[in-house]
Amino acid sequence: MRLSARNVLAGKVVAVTKGQTTAHVRIELSGGAVVTASITNEAVDSLELKVGDEASAIIKASDVIVGKA
Repeated sequence: MRLSARNVLAGKVVAVTKGQTTAHVRIELSGGAVVTASITNEAVDSLELKVGDEASAIIKASDVIVGKA
């Protein structure tokens, strides 16, 4: 798979929670951090995503906002 996005975070799917139209997919990265993505149920089915699968969170954004409490 070749992508233009530079932020590719590889990990393992630890949860797939389907809603009415969208699903939350949680991917645990090697350091233990978890990234959650909201994608369509159709995308989950098409990718055949399930817990235990190797997957990547691919982030392409024009802005990053940083905050500090």
